[in-house]
Amino acid sequence: MSTNILDVSRIRKLLFLGPKGSYSDFAKNKFINAFNINCVSTNLKSISGVIKALKDENSEDIVAVIPIENSIEGIVRETLDNLSSLKKEEYKIIAETTMNVEHALIGFASKKSEVKIIRSHPQALAQCKKYIQNNFADSLIEEATLSTSAAIRSLAGNEPSIAAIGSIECAKMYGVPVIEENINDEINNKTRFILLGKFLSPSTGNDKTSITFSTENKAGALSKILTILEKHNINMSYIDSRPSKKELGEYVFYIDIEGHVNDKNVSEAFKEIKSLAKMFYIIGSYHAVD
Repeated sequence: MSTNILDVSRIRKLLFLGPKGSYSDFAKNKFINAFNINCVSTNLKSISGVIKALKDENSEDIVAVIPIENSIEGIVRETLDNLSSLKKEEYKIIAETTMNVEHALIGFASKKSEVKIIRSHPQALAQCKKYIQNNFADSLIEEATLSTSAAIRSLAGNEPSIAAIGSIECAKMYGVPVIEENINDEINNKTRFILLGKFLSPSTGNDKTSITFSTENKAGALSKILTILEKHNINMSYIDSRPSKKELGEYVFYIDIEGHVNDKNVSEAFKEIKSLAKMFYIIGSYHAVD
């Protein structure tokens, strides 16, 4: 692989899905602390915007943090659709981390009955749907925002009729009161974030490798690849597919496996898979950070 071994001292800029106070912002801080990164942080409004900025700058000095999966809503499609587009620039997943998503109702109302409008990111609204239905009238207006932090930041002028759903930490950051805590419909709500850069993380013995590939549109093509993983005693922890956007019926597959690309069984399996795949790209070998 041509990607350089991870060297955090070279990182001068970190891009993340913002604005400040978003869960991506907090995940960014976990990566900064884990790797002791000393750099400038820049927030962007969308995942596609983060990926585009990475590709435009195409530099080993820049990394990015974006969400990839939520335990309730599943895979983040916008992230998945963008990952294979990084093949030319050789960006890889360097590390991953998981954030607990603990939503609160935030605003200047003294009681919930004053609230007529709730703003938040569509995913946050969906994750609190039962709470909203059980606590507010059908006339309540739900307004979608680009992020939970954008919703909280918009609560100006002490207007009690408008509230937001987001994190307690973000509410404190913008000086907005918390009306009610722990309003998630599901208690175990977590989001997984990835750190992207032009580096390959060294093997730790507890790694995950993500790959993307496409096959010929014929019966048994995917089965042959999965058989190769089984033959080399490689455990697959995740698989998904997305339309290739090139030909009707053609798909791009995404797989997570246990192990590092430098492990003998993994590298041998990948050689075999490459011979069968129309397109094959190693998105990264990496470990989780706390």
